[in-house]
Amino acid sequence: MATDNRPLSPHLQVYRWQITSVLSILHRITGVGLAVGAIVFAYWLNAAGYGADAFARAQAVLGTWVGVVLLAGWTFALFYHLLNGIRHLFWDAGMGFELSQVRASGWTVVVGAAVLTAITWAVVWNAAGGAG
Repeated sequence: MATDNRPLSPHLQVYRWQITSVLSILHRITGVGLAVGAIVFAYWLNAAGYGADAFARAQAVLGTWVGVVLLAGWTFALFYHLLNGIRHLFWDAGMGFELSQVRASGWTVVVGAAVLTAITWAVVWNAAGGAG
């Protein structure tokens, strides 16, 4: 009896990516990222409670280019997770299951998260006097 060297179930090498699967994976990744971001936020708040020196160190770390990139990523994750959660609430209510609606709502979530992230960081940048 000959055996095939094929995977028994859809494998990443042969599976055609769909927007629903990509957005589902991104939703899970952003959820994990938000949990990590919550730990960093708790560190920042804790540093504020320890005094000016500890807070200055936390601000210095988060003010580096790496810190700003992480903060921007967490901002996107927050908005993406929020908007995709609202999308799922509509699905729970039985709405938006047509393929065209699924695609449109998926792209709306991604674009909406990007726009809200850009607006948030424009406001932050302007409030900081453009110094980041």
